[in-house]
Amino acid sequence: MSIQKKIKAALISVFSKDGLEPLIKKLHQQEVILYATGGTQAFIENLGIPVIPVEDLTDYPSILGGRVKTLHPKVFGAILSRRTNDDDLMQLDQYGIPEIDLVVVDLYPFELTASSGASEPDIIEKIDIGGVSLIRAAAKNYNDVLVIPSMSDYSVLENILDSGGHTGVDIRKKQATKAFLVTSAYDKAISDWFSGVHTISLRYGENPHQLGKFIGDLNAVFEQLNGKELSYNNLLDIEAAVNLIDDFKLPATAILKHNNACGVACGSNVLDNWKKALESDPISAFGGILITNTELDEKVASEMDKLFFEVCIAPAYSPEALNILKSKKNRIILRRKRVEFPKNQVRTILNGLLWQEKDLKSEKVDDLTPVTKVKPTETELKDMLFANIVVKHSRSNTIVLAKDNRLIAAGVGQTSRVDALKQAIEKAKSFGLSLKGAVMASDAFFPFPDCVEIAFNEGVRAVIQPGGSKRDQESVDYCDKNGMTMVITGTRHFKH
Repeated sequence: MSIQKKIKAALISVFSKDGLEPLIKKLHQQEVILYATGGTQAFIENLGIPVIPVEDLTDYPSILGGRVKTLHPKVFGAILSRRTNDDDLMQLDQYGIPEIDLVVVDLYPFELTASSGASEPDIIEKIDIGGVSLIRAAAKNYNDVLVIPSMSDYSVLENILDSGGHTGVDIRKKQATKAFLVTSAYDKAISDWFSGVHTISLRYGENPHQLGKFIGDLNAVFEQLNGKELSYNNLLDIEAAVNLIDDFKLPATAILKHNNACGVACGSNVLDNWKKALESDPISAFGGILITNTELDEKVASEMDKLFFEVCIAPAYSPEALNILKSKKNRIILRRKRVEFPKNQVRTILNGLLWQEKDLKSEKVDDLTPVTKVKPTETELKDMLFANIVVKHSRSNTIVLAKDNRLIAAGVGQTSRVDALKQAIEKAKSFGLSLKGAVMASDAFFPFPDCVEIAFNEGVRAVIQPGGSKRDQESVDYCDKNGMTMVITGTRHFKH
């Protein structure tokens, strides 16, 4: 059983005074000697409670505009002294150093300041030096000292005081563990800022009740020309849009919603690309993300302006196009910069992380193996490769129907590949789009020939799929029997 130590003297140095008053009153009621710095000292004095300024302990005033207040041997000797070490106790007596057994700190809000758009000098001044040192010293000496490293732990101290103000080594070590987590996270935020990896506080996460942050340097990727702050969901859609458009070599335009493409078209005429992309699903396009890999001119911008959308992304805008698109003050307009993205992906899962190489495979004609008697035409090959790009960037299970370098319809995120196909067919019909002569792409193999049969009955005559099923031949046989063409890529493109 650990020996319980009574809190007798506390050093308090906090930035935010929220929630501090009841703790101060409880410490005073239990006759704890209080030491404090500048603003904290003034706060305690305003409560009518006795407090000893740190300057009285050190015989030095706060100097350099407040940069140096607690960095003194008497302060750190009071915290780091080992109460069972005779030499330490003798030196405390020799130099007139008291014993401090509670340290309460709330650090300067560096991260909040850095994400607020403050100037560099203001951000630098919010790098806490003394507070971090106090926390580390108290945590190191947890055998004798209790550390409260942030205002989020005020309730821990309140419970201790309500129980008489005694602490055991277990709770002190637990608080020491928290303390080093606080300082390591604080140092990480600072090092990220210096290296250009900034933390941006978002309006909220996926939903309003969830906090959200972006850790990285968005300014290296985009120049925001107009609109409100980017949200968590905006960023997820933007990443999906960028990854999709980067797989196209020809001029291309895409419309995305919830990370999936609801319209895509490519060709030399940018205005036609926009019109064809919108025709695929004008309902889902409402409130979506627009992206193109070519400069936007006045004509295209005028057509885009007729639609309500959240974000527009392009490598360049003509002055006339920009004036049109900026007519809505909340509309987010991003100009892409040339930047190379990481070639790996990391996501949190359970109590750990998943890591994988990014899916950078993008099939070419040489990667396609015809497996049917009827070989694909040059036009069908182009449409197959187009559809395969869209399917790669759609949520599994997915089926994509395409024709003439444009997305006709897609079925995404289904638990059955047949359901994905039926969803795509229904969507195409609802917008009056013909599937005659279209190609079908699948993100994974067909375990049965049912999808091929359903597609054939709707006018599809060409199929691209990865293959790999034990029953591949059944789908091939159906194609041969009905004059269809099929190619196999050998590469699955699941996206969960």
